[in-house]
Amino acid sequence: MSVYSADEAAHRAGVTRDYIESLIQLGLLKPDPSGMLSDGDARRAACIEAMNRAGVPREALSAGVASGSVALDFLDDPVYERFAATSDETFAELAGRTGIAIEMLGIIRESLGSPPPTPDDYVRESELAIVPYVDIASRAGYAPDAIESLLRVAGDSMRRIAETEGGLFYRDILSPALARGLNTPDLETDDMRRLNNETDTSIVALYHGQQAHAWLRNVVNGVGSLLANAGLHAASERQPAICFLDITGYTRLTQERGDAAAAKLAENLSRIVQRTSASHNGKPVKWLGDGVMVYFEDPGQAVAGALDMVAALREAGLPPGHVGIATGEVIFQQGDYYGQTVNLAARIADFARPGEVLVSAAVVEAAQGRGLSFTGLGPVELKGVAEPIDLATAARSV
Repeated sequence: MSVYSADEAAHRAGVTRDYIESLIQLGLLKPDPSGMLSDGDARRAACIEAMNRAGVPREALSAGVASGSVALDFLDDPVYERFAATSDETFAELAGRTGIAIEMLGIIRESLGSPPPTPDDYVRESELAIVPYVDIASRAGYAPDAIESLLRVAGDSMRRIAETEGGLFYRDILSPALARGLNTPDLETDDMRRLNNETDTSIVALYHGQQAHAWLRNVVNGVGSLLANAGLHAASERQPAICFLDITGYTRLTQERGDAAAAKLAENLSRIVQRTSASHNGKPVKWLGDGVMVYFEDPGQAVAGALDMVAALREAGLPPGHVGIATGEVIFQQGDYYGQTVNLAARIADFARPGEVLVSAAVVEAAQGRGLSFTGLGPVELKGVAEPIDLATAARSV
């Protein structure tokens, strides 16, 4: 375990020397006989400062610790090294040492959920751990905008994972512990230590599993292009499809039954969409609270998947869904899809009635011979679309 002077602890915690001294006087930090502070003390200082910013005064914390109603000793556990300490290098110095543009280094901090740094801000140790990836990716040939995209998408995805984990931890572990009168949950059990280790392993395994899908797609597309260039195979001209599924009456349900019911609906919707889209080679891209946008590489599979989703919602006793599907070129950027096809699919979904899967004429043409039937509605004027669009309702062939 490392030990630090008051100045060093202040630097690691990102606070002033005077702040550290005030915490010592209040009994919130306890130096050893030689006046040195520990890693846990530095983490306590950073956490107390965050609590102060949230409106919890130092004096109240001091009284709580003194009375035994609050305990902060758990921050001595090495697992809380995730509360990253500040390094001795500024962003300007790091840029000079590595040759990486200071703007790109700033993206690292933003991807971890913090505001952009100034050149004189000190780099956190967690941020330093990402710098070699940026350096190697650049030398491997990735353009700066590609690296930025990867960092932002990874950061946002990790944020969703961490916030979900944190919320469930509070619900299932921390809140019951507080209700039992404990001043801190028992995080030092063997099971909790193993869980922390296995969480890291499982996150990497999930990432590798998703990589396998993406890499296989690249292999298929790459080999297909090589065969086409050699005149040995004609590449398919079929374009992808975008599907928007919305839940009818979501806003009313929220108003009538409350936020908890809405959250449960979103959870059930997520489960249904994940399972049905995967069965038809689709992938959910964007969750919208009352619906979802799903990308399919094949329009026929998009229609079949949408019909299964609508049926699954009905079978689960959930409010009916209404779906819009369009096919055409899309732009992929930072884990999301953009373009006229996306906009058209959203507008078609808005026009669809409860329980209806509504598709464009281009989808009808691309999905022929798939065990599907379509009933044309003729040209329809859609909000935000300049010209009337031929639409059709989709169903399974009888």
